This record gives sequence, structure tokens and C-alpha cells, in this order.
Amino acid sequence: MSSTVLIIDDSVTVREQIIRTLEPFNLFTRYYEADDGLEGFKKLLSHPADIILCDLEMPRIDGFKFLSMLKARPELQDVPVIILTGMNDRERKLKGLAQGASDYITKPFDPEELVARVKVHLKIKKLQDELRRSNELLLELSNTDHLTGLFNRRYMMKALDKELQRCARKGGNLSLVMLDIDHFKHVNDEFGHLQGDVALQMVALKLQKELRSYDCAARYGGEEFVAILPDSTPEEALFVADRIRLAVQNTKFSDVLSGLNLTISLGVVSFSPQDSTTVDGFIKLADDAMYRAKTGGRNRIEFFDPKTVPRPTAAAEVSNGKTTEQN
Repeated sequence: MSSTVLIIDDSVTVREQIIRTLEPFNLFTRYYEADDGLEGFKKLLSHPADIILCDLEMPRIDGFKFLSMLKARPELQDVPVIILTGMNDRERKLKGLAQGASDYITKPFDPEELVARVKVHLKIKKLQDELRRSNELLLELSNTDHLTGLFNRRYMMKALDKELQRCARKGGNLSLVMLDIDHFKHVNDEFGHLQGDVALQMVALKLQKELRSYDCAARYGGEEFVAILPDSTPEEALFVADRIRLAVQNTKFSDVLSGLNLTISLGVVSFSPQDSTTVDGFIKLADDAMYRAKTGGRNRIEFFDPKTVPRPTAAAEVSNGKTTEQN
């Protein structure tokens, strides 16, 4: 793994001495230099470093100011900084450590001590990076449906609650699309559950593809999916829902599923404080609309509108539309 060091010191001689000391140990693949804190900070923004060696006494911006600039940037706070200071500068050492430095080296420095301290902090940095990546992976896994790769129901409920609270507090638009695969039980019965999983994954892929980057697509459970559409009017939500419906309807499967013609039924609801501002209530309105799409013929969209008699929109009737089976 490649590592990078940034050396900030106004003395060219000191910088060269540090590089000569470290190079034989192959700790770094790249060495960056700066002669004061301002140049060092600019270089750090364009060339991320794994460790920083920084003098305290420098023109323009000194080491203390540099440390305070690092603290103001969250993405730089985990980079270890070893300050370079004079042998008898006890107060300055303590001040540097208090402002966020990880360690210090006294000048003139002992080469073996420099290498040893750099190795220790590189190891700590590596362990911290691995821990952060592990935590990020665990968080992703806890929020993701393992089969489809979409968000899971738990994450979706939290996201929807946040969006509902935002709309209730500030106004604005919010729409929810709930969809269910038509006759999914027949898919499992005819092709088997493994192929049923393939069908679920395909629907998830089509759903995600038709949404914006800040929309939230989730597997609600079984063969049901949900899409949260922030800042979407009813008209916009219906347009997106029909795109999803057509994308699934036009899907061509191969191999075992080559004869499968998959369709979905969708329910759409848009935020209105008069209807419901709770997560469960909002989902129920979308679920009720989806149920009407099922009973109304499948492969169609129903929109919940309390001001009008429920009627199908963007409908595409199918030949067995009169059946009472709800899957």
C-alpha cells in the first residue's frame, strides 16, 4: 500500500535531512514538501497525506495556526501530525499537543527516534482507516437488503420519517410510490424460488435506474418495493411511477425466465398535512392505492386523492384483470 508524507519546515536543509532519514526504510512512496503552514495546507488539500511532519516556527502561518486550520476540516482531522520543535520548548510542545498534534520530535532530531515515531503513527493511522472502513461496511450492511442491494425497510422508515418531518415543518413536496410484483407467487411456483430471486433483483434494478440520485429505493418486504421521492409533485411522481411500470413490463429475461412477462402494480401518494403526517399513515395511503391497482386490473397505477373518487391512472389493462387474486 502506498503512503504519503508531507514535510512542512522553512528550512530546506531540515526537509532534506528528514527525507534522507526516511527513504531507506521504504515507508513512503511520495514525499511532499512545504516551507510554511499556508503552503502546506494548500498542498494537503490537493495531495492527501498519511502523516505530516510540521515545524512550529515558520513565516506567514506557523505550526499552531496550521493545526487550527486542520481542526476546521473534518476530512483532515484524522491525519497524524508530528510537530518539530526545539529541545527545551516544553510549553510549546504541550501547546502543540493540546491543539491536536499526535506527537513531537525535538530538533536536532535523532534519526532512529524519527523513524520509530513515524512507524508508530503510520501503524495507528492504518488501524484507524481499517476500523473506519469496517464501520462504514457494517453501517451499509445494516441498511441494505442483501438480495436486491436496495435499502431495507428499517432504513426506509427512518428516511421517510425524516422527509415527512421536513415537509410538516417547512412545507414542500414529497411523494411515495409503493409497488408490488403481479402474480409473483406464480413466478416462484413455475420457475422456483431461485429464479424468483432473479426476478426480484431485476425489478430492483429497474426501480433504481428510474430514480434520481437523492431518491430512496427500498425493498419493503417480499415482492413489495417503495420509492421515496423528495420534492416531487403528484404529477411528477405519477410520471416516474409510469416509467418504472413500463421499464418492468418491457424487461426481457433470458435462459430459464425467457418466457416470463413480468408486470407490477403501483400506488402513489403525495404529502398533504390534512391526510397523514405519520410514517405508518402515509405508507397505508400508498398501500391502499396499490391495492386498488391490484383489484382494478394490475399493471397499472393508482393515485391516492381524497378529493376525488379513486380512479386508475396510467393504466395498462391485462388480460386477466378481473381475477381477485392479490399477488
